[in-house]
Parts: sequence; C-alpha cells; structure tokens
Amino acid sequence: MKYTFFLILAITFCGTVTAQKPGRKMADSTLFSDDNIPTRSDYLTQFEKVFQILNKAPLVIGSFVRIDDFQEKLNESDSALAILKEKFTSTSDRTLNIRNLQMYNTLLDELDRNMNDYAVHLNEYDTKLEDLKKEIRDLRKDTLLRKVFRDSSLRQSFIPQLQQLRTKFKRADSLIRHSTAQVNDLKAHTSANTIVVEELLYQTDASLASVGSKAFGKERRYIWEQPTARNNMSRGAFRKSVNNEQQLAQYYFTNTRSKRFWLLLTGLAFFFWIWNNFRSLKKRKKLSAVDGFNFSYVSPVPVIATLLLILNLAPIFDVHAPAIYIETTQFLLMILLTFAFYKRLPKDLFWGWCIFILLFLLLPGTRILGLPLRLMRWATLALDIASIFFGLYILSRSKEVKSKYKLVFYATGLYTFFNFLAVICNIFGRVTLSQIFAATAVYALAQTASLAVFVQTITEAFLLQIQSSRIRKNYPEEFEVKDIRKSIHRLVIVFAALLWYIVFTTNLNLYDALNDMLSALFTAPINIGSFKFTLSEIAIFLGVIWVANFLQRYIAYFFGDTGDDAAFDDKGQRSRLLITRLILLILGFLVAVAASGLPIDKITVILGALGVGIGLGLQSIVNNFVSGIILIFDRPLRIGDTVEIGDKKGRVKEIGIRTSTLLTEDGAEVIMPNGDVLSHNIVNWTLSNNHARVALSFSIERAPGTDVLKPEILDIIKSNEKVVEKREVEVTVSNINSKKTDIRILFWCRDISKVSAISEEVRNAIYAHLEKKGIIIL
Repeated sequence: MKYTFFLILAITFCGTVTAQKPGRKMADSTLFSDDNIPTRSDYLTQFEKVFQILNKAPLVIGSFVRIDDFQEKLNESDSALAILKEKFTSTSDRTLNIRNLQMYNTLLDELDRNMNDYAVHLNEYDTKLEDLKKEIRDLRKDTLLRKVFRDSSLRQSFIPQLQQLRTKFKRADSLIRHSTAQVNDLKAHTSANTIVVEELLYQTDASLASVGSKAFGKERRYIWEQPTARNNMSRGAFRKSVNNEQQLAQYYFTNTRSKRFWLLLTGLAFFFWIWNNFRSLKKRKKLSAVDGFNFSYVSPVPVIATLLLILNLAPIFDVHAPAIYIETTQFLLMILLTFAFYKRLPKDLFWGWCIFILLFLLLPGTRILGLPLRLMRWATLALDIASIFFGLYILSRSKEVKSKYKLVFYATGLYTFFNFLAVICNIFGRVTLSQIFAATAVYALAQTASLAVFVQTITEAFLLQIQSSRIRKNYPEEFEVKDIRKSIHRLVIVFAALLWYIVFTTNLNLYDALNDMLSALFTAPINIGSFKFTLSEIAIFLGVIWVANFLQRYIAYFFGDTGDDAAFDDKGQRSRLLITRLILLILGFLVAVAASGLPIDKITVILGALGVGIGLGLQSIVNNFVSGIILIFDRPLRIGDTVEIGDKKGRVKEIGIRTSTLLTEDGAEVIMPNGDVLSHNIVNWTLSNNHARVALSFSIERAPGTDVLKPEILDIIKSNEKVVEKREVEVTVSNINSKKTDIRILFWCRDISKVSAISEEVRNAIYAHLEKKGIIIL
C-alpha cells in the first residue's frame, strides 16, 4: 500500500505536458484504426472502478458496529477477572463458599462464551479488512493505470481524477490503518482474557471438586479448643471482600440478564392469563361461577400469585446464582407466603412460620456481619441448635401437621436432621460441611412450603381457565371438578418435585456431580449388533412422545371441554380438537425422531420389524388405527352425533385413535373398535342437522265440532318454539265413524336429543286444548 501511495504522489506532482500544435486536417481513417488502443472512456471507467474500491473502506469499517461495545465489555471483564484472581490468590478462604464458587463457575463460563463471541466477530472484521487490503494491492497490477503513470501526456489529461484518487486513498489508508490496529489490539486483549478465564475455570473446578474431600476432613480445630494464632480476616479486609463479591454479583447479573428476562416474561404471561380469564367472567357477569372452587391464591388482579410463581421458578432459570440473589429471592418469597398463610394456618403454626423466617434471616446475617471465624462458629452453632428445637416443636404436633400438611411435616423432619448434622460437623471442625448442611436445611423447608403454594396456585389457574372457557362457550357451569383437579395437581407436583430436587442438590453441591454422572451414563454408546444408540436418545424419544400424548389428552381442558355432555352440541370444536390431537401425536413422533438423533435407517429397520409383527398378529390394531384416521378426516360421524351402528344407538362421545365411544340413552358407554364402526352401516341422525320427525297418534270421541280440530292442532304445534317452522306439519284425521276419530300428527323438532320431552310437551298441550273443548280422549 505504501508503494501505491508514493506512486500516486509521484503521478500527481509530475510536470505537465506541452500542448501539441494544431496540424492540418487529415482524412477520416477510423475505419483503419486499431481497436485495441484504449480510449479516454476506458481510462475513466477504470478510474471509476478504483474509486469504488476505495469507497469500500468507510463502508466496510462502518459495519464494525460492535467495536466500541467489545472494548467496553473487555474493560468490564478485566475488572471482574482481577477480582476473581484476587479471590483465588487470597490466603483466606471464607468467601470461597460453595454458593460463591458455583457463581464464579457460571460467571467464568459466561465470560468464556463472551470471549469466544468476541473472537468470532473480530476474526470476521479482520477477514473483511484483509479482503479490502488485497483489492487495493491488486490495483498495482492494473495495466491501464500503469500506462497512465508512465505516459506524461496521459497524466496531464487526467489530473482532476488523479487528485481525487489521492484524496480518497489517503482517507482509505488512514481508516484501514486505524481499524487494523484497533482490531488487532482487541484480538490480543480477547486472547489474553481467554487464557485468564481458562486458568480461573480450572482453579474453580478444582476448588469445587476439593470441597467434598475437604468438607469431610478436619478443617479447623474442635470448637472448644483455643486457636494457637490469630489468622482471622481483619474488618477492613472483610469489607473489601464483601464489596468485591457485590461487584462480581453485579457483573454476573449484567451478563446473565437474559435468564431473568425469560423469567419475567413467564410471570407477565401468567398474570395476563389469570387477569384475562377473570375479566372474561366479569364481562359476562359470571364471577359467581368460580365461587365453588374456593380459590385461595388466584384473584382478579393476581399480583401475589404472579410473584409467587416468579420467585418459585427463579432457581430453575438461574441455578448457580450468587448467594445474595438466592437469599433475597427466598426472603421475598417468605414475606409473600406470610401474607398468604396469615388466615390459612392455625395461629400457633403461623407464629412458628414467623420464627422460621427469623432463623432464616440470622443465617446470612452471621456472614454479612463479618464476625471472626471462631465467633461465627459459635453463632452458627447456637443458631443450628435453636433450629433443632424449632423443628422438634413442629414435629411434636405430628397429628395435626401430618394430617393436613404432609409435605411440611416431612420437610420439617429433614430440616431438623440436617441441622443436627450441621451441629455435629461444626463441633468437630468440619466447617464447610456444617455450612452446607445448615443452608440445605433452611432452603429445603422454605422451598417445600413455597412449592406447596405453587402447586395450589397452578391448579387454581387451570381450573379458572376451564371454567372461563365453558362460560364463553355457553356450557353449563357445573362439571366434575374432583378428577380434573387431581390430574392437574398430580402433574404440577411432578414439576414441583423437579424444582425441589434442583435446589436441594445445588445446596449440597451435588447438582453438577449428579449431572455429570447422568450425562456420562446417558451419553455412553450402546451397541447391539450393528445398531448403535445412547440412553439419552431413547430418553428424548420417549419423553417427547410422552409430552405429545399428554398434550393430546389434556388440551381439551384448556378449551373447557371436560368430556361431559355439555360440549356435545359444539361439534365444530370437538372435531377441531380431535384433529389437533392426531396432529400432536404425529408431530410428536416426528419431533421425537429428530430430537433424539436416531438415524432414519434404524427407524426403517424398526418399522420393518413392526411390519412383520403386523403380519403375525397386529392386524386388528392397525385396522382400528387406520379406521380411526378415516373417521377423523372422512367424518361419517362426529362427536355429539346421534347414530345407529349395528344394534347400538346413542350419541358419539369420543372418537379415539383405536376406539370410539357411544353414550346410550340409559347412560351406558359403549366402546367400539373403530374397525367395527366402519364395517357396519352407520345411520347418522344428525349428520347435516339435528332435526328429527315426531309422530303422535291418539283417538277422540266423535262429537259435533270435531271437524275444526285439524287447524286448531296445527296452530298449537306451530306455536311451540321447539318445532321447526319451515318443515310442514301433517295432521291426518282417519277412521271417522259415529263413535271415534283417529288423529295422527307428524312434525319436526329442532333437537333430536329432546324428542321425548318435545313430544310430551306437544301431547299435553293438545290434550289440554281438547279437554277445554269438552272432547273426550279415548
């Protein structure tokens, strides 16, 4: 580039060429000229191409929009890494507790990802700069430009273009030099930080790995022994350590805010879900429809319920958060639970809960005060002993607690046991193990109480959704709540148990170890002949299939369809739900295959084996499955239709993949294989409409005036709103003699399911009319 620059300078400042004297006019000889000689237009076109290349410099460099952001982020990471290096080089290990080590590990993983991201983008910038430099260097090979440089007359004719070229080149050269230096500095900075991050990650992993062996060993003297030397951290040093911990926590929150963004988004979605359902009920003046559910936690403005949800889900969104974050979220959760328990717990249990909150606050308080280590051990010993007596008091009320609050009873037993272990470990110098057991005891009990409320809140939210959907679709308010509540409750308990497991194992510093163990177990390849797979692939496959099956079973609840007779008349929705279920099953299978990573050729082998099984004895199952798909898409009958299949008559309650269910007039449910359904003639009374013809016959005594009965009976029938007006009503008078007259009436009712009620209603109206006229009915 320097060569090109000086070459252009030489061209620009070269002397001008003397003008040629005008010669005599020559004859036109263009027909015999050489076409290979460049024209002025060719030179100008080439100058234009050069200008375009030089103009790329500000455009390319302007695309480096994250340069300043990278510099700022790297400076912030320098501060965090300096604090971490000081933590690990410090002789005191009081701040290197398990929670902080886990947070350091997560923070360093995030820094490592950031450094990799910076390196990728900086390499892209460097590649773009190199490509631009190459294009500019290639200008020296251009023959036209070289000819201009050598020919003084040509230089004289292109002086404006050469001056413009010089200006553009100086600008491009300056930008490229500055950006190249900046990118190189940032790449070096990133590489240096990556080395430091990897070293600190190694130290953190080693510290976490040594916690187990260190915790079970004797770290300190017995609590009754006097120390031989004062090696406690000074007050100022401790305050500095706490400030550094706060700075690391702030950096952690800044760089992992996306986790809490999704947590907040989940909470907002939950809030508007409940709020919208209550608003829907209020708009229809049906708030009383949920009175029978006795909701405890959801309300028309579900602020407390939303906060309970967010604080309960916080651990799963941020497993290795700083200790101050965990302590703050748990404290806020306990305050919310205090308001929730105020009128729901017995008075003495409520005061016991308040005492537990006090004990919880004293646990981080001993750390925040910066007490000397020996004094801290005595303070935590007193706190753990007080916790043991508190747990024994709650357990002494075993009959009342165990009958109403089983989970709290067992969690209190676990709380008491772990506090006892903490006391023993503290006395015999196992300080780290004592801290682990004490923290685990407190968080296990607090998490159990909060998750019990969490399960109840989610269950109430789903019941509210079911009832509001039923009200919007004009279904009856009453439905069987007990079984639905039980199924929802069971599912939410499984999810709550997973949350509890995460928090419990994290506090015991077992979460990562168990994760690694399970990961090694599930990712180990298993060979069966030529078939190779892992347990994780099988687990993912079965898990996705289970989720798809669960969704297809319970999706109807979300739309208010609980499987009762109320939704029979809404055939459109029932049909859509049926197709949705089938689609969920098919998509679930396809997603399971894709997510598990099982090779398609192996799936083909399995399907081939399945084909052999079909040939050997699964014909009926496949027949019913295919027949179910035909029933779903061909729709000879729909859910809610009144049909006759063989000798069975009833309303279609369910169309499944393998069987269909008819609900007879007597209330019996007839389960028929789908293959049998299609093999019989299907009489569908409601395929196109719900109308049904009703026939009434009776005899009356022959009397004067009976000739005018026909129009009067027609008026009685047509006045009934349940009779189809557009269909003709037939009244036939026959067998007329001196003693009696036979009357036969044919009319159409609107709803086939109410034929009996309508026929009796019409018959009673006709009888009342005849009695009023004094006509005797035989």
